[in-house]
Amino acid sequence: MRTSFSKLTAASLLGLLALAACSSAPQPKFQQEQFDTGASPFARNFNASTTDTCEAARRALLSQGYMTTLTHPDTVDGTKNFQPTGDSHIVVEFHVVCTPGEETADTSIVYVNAVQNGFALKKSDTSASVGLSVLGSLSLPIRSNNDAMVKISSETIPSGTFYDRFFALLNHYLQTVVRTMPVKSNDVTSTPLPALAAVPVVAPVPLVPAPKLATTPVVAPPSSALNVPVLTPVAPTALESPDALGRPDMTQAASAPSVSP
Repeated sequence: MRTSFSKLTAASLLGLLALAACSSAPQPKFQQEQFDTGASPFARNFNASTTDTCEAARRALLSQGYMTTLTHPDTVDGTKNFQPTGDSHIVVEFHVVCTPGEETADTSIVYVNAVQNGFALKKSDTSASVGLSVLGSLSLPIRSNNDAMVKISSETIPSGTFYDRFFALLNHYLQTVVRTMPVKSNDVTSTPLPALAAVPVVAPVPLVPAPKLATTPVVAPPSSALNVPVLTPVAPTALESPDALGRPDMTQAASAPSVSP
């Protein structure tokens, strides 16, 4: 008797526990986050600088039809629209953050996150009545339809092949796009400029005025000292009568003048 009662009691307790487990609400997804220190499906290491990885991520998103809305040296944001049906609309927001790597200076870590926002077409009917006092209590209904897209969901795309395909495309652009080559600090050498030779300073030479030359007055010599012949004027001689040809006789007129010493 006691054995049957104990079995019945144990069975009832198990039933109550099973009923309580079934009736309990499911645990929300945000409470299932582990935050472990293992490999993250949302991050990947690359042997390139942060500038090169973000540039490759931007090209990868642009090649798949994403519109980049925000671009920085270490951040890239892009969006893409989808419409599965006529009454539904989906917007995928893609976020990329590039940080320096943990090993060397030429490595980087890329973190990605994609959010899927769902929109649905909401139809709302509005009606109104108009009363006409002339005809009594007659009312005419007026209807209008207002259609609008309403946001109904927003969720981060879970890890899986979605991010694996993105990382593979990003690595493809890292291999094809020309990378920037930063100059290492130990390779930079500075050479001082040669010193300029000292130029001796020459003392200025004083200016010596030129000696003044003695001026001797010039005296004109007397006229008696000059051997200049003096011309004596000759009185004009009257012309003789012309010869038989009508020419004057020039024999007397051509006589030379007398010169006195």
